[in-house]
Amino acid sequence: MTKGQRRPLVAGNWKMHGVMASAAELVKIIQGAGGLAAKVDLLVCPPATLVQAFAVAAAGSKVAIGGQDCHAEPMGAFTGDIAAEMLRDAGASAVIVGHSERRAYHKETDADVREKALAARRAGLLAIVCVGETKDERGAGRTLDVVGAQLAGSLPDGATAETMVVAYEPVWAIGTGVTPTVADVTQVHGFIRKRLAARYGAAADGMRILYGGSVKPANAGELLAVADVDGALVGGASLKANDFLGIAAAYR
Repeated sequence: MTKGQRRPLVAGNWKMHGVMASAAELVKIIQGAGGLAAKVDLLVCPPATLVQAFAVAAAGSKVAIGGQDCHAEPMGAFTGDIAAEMLRDAGASAVIVGHSERRAYHKETDADVREKALAARRAGLLAIVCVGETKDERGAGRTLDVVGAQLAGSLPDGATAETMVVAYEPVWAIGTGVTPTVADVTQVHGFIRKRLAARYGAAADGMRILYGGSVKPANAGELLAVADVDGALVGGASLKANDFLGIAAAYR
């Protein structure tokens, strides 16, 4: 399967932003999604407090709703955590796992991320598994070593294009305004594609690899045109409907 045959995905990670009034931005995204739906899948991942309300608002539309994290277990004495099944019950169809902020601030390991990806599959959610190197790791020339190790440890066996998406997020580019060059992105995404093919065989052809890190309407066209880039995981720019739709419009 070629890049043109894989259906692109543009996902918005709202992080710890948004209250009920923020549904107004979701409504704008839904209203603007119609003309893009033939070309690209759209996903909004709000804070857990908004998943159910957003899912109700987006029902029947061309916009899907996802979560930002899940626990590996389906239930239990894990105060403050949310099970993948709970996200599914609230109306989510996907969940981000292994985001660099979870790895850094909550000390999540590759093994933790893999278990969460398996939990997502168990619950019927699409797992968006994040990988990426820090500024120091890139400076030391270790980008491919780091990303390769994260892929090996974070991705579950038996994954398919229907159960898993990989998102490459260079940590040094997230929220900094600094964007890797096209050559940088081409190298890493090509490397990820080869690793997926070696592990999953023909199933890897259909697996989408998203780019994330300071994506905005002004650079989306260039970044999303790169070989083996099948969409974007968007942070800050996803909070405003015009910016989020402007990024997705690169697929028009």
